Amino acid sequence: MNLKPPQTVETIAKLLGAEFEGAPNHLITGLNEIHRVENGDLVFVDHPKYYDKALNSKATTVLINKKVDCPEGKALIFADDPFTAYNRLVSHFHPVNLSLKQRSESVTVGKNTVIMPGVYLGNNVTIGDNCIIHPNVTIYDHVTIGNRVIIHSGSVIGRDAFYFKRRSEKFDRLLSCGNVMIEDEVEIGAGCCIDRGVSDTTCIGEGSKLDNQVQVGHDTRIGKMCLFASQVGIAGCVIIEDNVTLWGQVGIPSNLHIGKDAVLLGQSAPIRSLEGGKTYFGSPAGPATDKMRELATLKRITLERETKKETN
Repeated sequence: MNLKPPQTVETIAKLLGAEFEGAPNHLITGLNEIHRVENGDLVFVDHPKYYDKALNSKATTVLINKKVDCPEGKALIFADDPFTAYNRLVSHFHPVNLSLKQRSESVTVGKNTVIMPGVYLGNNVTIGDNCIIHPNVTIYDHVTIGNRVIIHSGSVIGRDAFYFKRRSEKFDRLLSCGNVMIEDEVEIGAGCCIDRGVSDTTCIGEGSKLDNQVQVGHDTRIGKMCLFASQVGIAGCVIIEDNVTLWGQVGIPSNLHIGKDAVLLGQSAPIRSLEGGKTYFGSPAGPATDKMRELATLKRITLERETKKETN
């Protein structure tokens, strides 16, 4: 999320009632979670496992719960609970403003676009030309939809990110301040859910087609001309390059990268990033030809054992 106007680290620290280290006029231009940080961003870190990753990231301001040396050119803000402090900043700079109307006054709809009965359009929604939005689609705040897009009944675009911190007595939600971008010529089937970014953009690339009941997690980037069959589930912060095909019930864990022209056969589930231009199968997913050989070998061993039992 961009901060307009940018804020100084001194201003942010005062807002949180926290100490800081670095130049008081050090500028913060945005808030981002660790997987999407850019130069000028503030990122929070609250676990020793991720201290080095945050301190060495592109983020130039780190909200942290440990006194450490400040890297050159950066600033640190110290808080006992960085997760809660980050949520305070999101609430301050991106307050919730729920629209109670079927169609918010800030909605923009292009030429020849058809919005069918029962569609909810939230704040700051932009829809391009020649689109069809079928009945009972819900489009939350901060969604941008390109031209010639079709969204079928019951789909939800822009739901809050599924991002929680486990406490001893409850789960705390990380507040979402990101958005969704759906590019031209995309078709989204019935009953799909596209979560908005925690702090950045969830994007469905031009010409991609999603079947019914597909889930796309927060901050995931899907390339152009991708094809996803029914019940595909994609977690947050996944990068899927152009021309990727995911067949039914494929599951992609968070933070993976699927290369261009990759194909994952039905019910496959990778545990690491996959190269493009190959076909994969299984759980954990591997090259389909290798997996088929493994299955054939297992079948042969089983038959041999059964044959030995019968002869004995």
